[in-house]
Amino acid sequence: MKLRYFVLASCVLAAQAAVADTKKPVSKWACEEFLSVQDEFQPKVVYWATAKAKNGKPDSIVDIEGTEKVVPIVIDNCKKTPSESFVTKLRNAWRSVESEAKKLKDKL
Repeated sequence: MKLRYFVLASCVLAAQAAVADTKKPVSKWACEEFLSVQDEFQPKVVYWATAKAKNGKPDSIVDIEGTEKVVPIVIDNCKKTPSESFVTKLRNAWRSVESEAKKLKDKL
């Protein structure tokens, strides 16, 4: 349990450090703003934004495996359309990953 809190706290601190140059909340970012974050911090921003997007506030539970699948999808989709909403791309990526997981579960 303590590890989860530590991971979440680390993600929040890293996300805040990575976005210190912008005055806009992450929820209002366009993809180009997300892509302007250093590559090493982009996954941390996705962790934080995912927790925030799912229930309106950072949560203590982080889906590491799912997020590892979501990060490259978000990056690729944001590169294709940098003027679109980062949060929309994030939500769509989660829907895609969750849909694939459901299909695999149904096959079992």
